[in-house]
Amino acid sequence: MREAVIVTLVCASAAGCAARAPAFSERFSASQASIRAAEEVGAEAIPRADAHLRLAREQVQRARRLSAEGAGERAQRMLMRAQADAELALAYAREARAEALAHEALAEVEAIQHRLR
Repeated sequence: MREAVIVTLVCASAAGCAARAPAFSERFSASQASIRAAEEVGAEAIPRADAHLRLAREQVQRARRLSAEGAGERAQRMLMRAQADAELALAYAREARAEALAHEALAEVEAIQHRLR
């Protein structure tokens, strides 16, 4: 019984080591990709999205400084925040685009209804 518990603990420990956190470079790349995605959909043109995009860029710069200072864990968390803000900027930009398309569709419907009267 005791041997089974020890084997289970060793296996769990090995699995825990295998499930490591992404390296700084991986998290940095993911953050940069999220920022580029937000830029490509025009987040800079939407004030609410642009604010989060700027924040994401600032957080990436802070993460670089933290990493250079040897604060790797803090740098990782800062990159996670940057990615989250970039994804929020992307969502706001997509929302604004969908809203604009919805308004255009409503205007077309109203124009058609007006012609049919």
